[in-house]
Amino acid sequence: MFGYANPARFMRLSSRLLPWVAALALAALTVGVPMSFMAPPDYQQGETVRIMYVHVPAAWMAMFAYATIAVASLFSLIWRHPLADACARQAAPLGAGFTLIALVTGSLWGEPMWGTWWVWDARLTSVLLLFFLYLGYMALWAAIEDPAKAARAAAILGLAGAINLPVIKFSVDWWNTLHQPASVLRLDGPTIHPDMLWPLLVMGLAFQLVFVTLLFVGMRTEVRARRLHALRVARAHGAAGEARAA
Repeated sequence: MFGYANPARFMRLSSRLLPWVAALALAALTVGVPMSFMAPPDYQQGETVRIMYVHVPAAWMAMFAYATIAVASLFSLIWRHPLADACARQAAPLGAGFTLIALVTGSLWGEPMWGTWWVWDARLTSVLLLFFLYLGYMALWAAIEDPAKAARAAAILGLAGAINLPVIKFSVDWWNTLHQPASVLRLDGPTIHPDMLWPLLVMGLAFQLVFVTLLFVGMRTEVRARRLHALRVARAHGAAGEARAA
């Protein structure tokens, strides 16, 4: 991991991996979307259950993206990993997007099932809080001009906000909510029928690969932006030095 902390080495590795990851993401979506439409309807929810194939993977990725931010923030604060800040910063808008998708599709799914677009139960409220954490994290980066200070402040927020992840995961077990308990990630195995489970897992893999693809693209863009900024600063210092010498 630390061997690829060098931005030049990361750029070489990511340039090789990016086309493959993007191709796998496209292949997974190409397989997963038709599987989602061919899966049988639920005996209670009918065709409405197809929202699950977008909602659940988006919710998984909303949590995974923030976990990525938390881990990257830890590396940034303790080990000063050169690319950790770039990873965390680029993961934030992706996580915010996945969280928004989860909230919107959850409302679309909840209205016919629960008779309401929104309820302030533990699961929905904690996911909404996650969305606000993403917004606050991105706003903090934008509000502080000094990149080093912005990175440190954002890393502290990223780590502090991670306490919300177990609340989201176990909220349906700790409190009485309308949201159904876990049916895939269970110690006693999934309770969902395989005809619905496999399309869900393929879509989950597709969302994961899309996240990695976009994260690579964002990190590569940020590395290039940092190089350009350093080049401009060096040229400005060189021009100032020449002016003083003259």
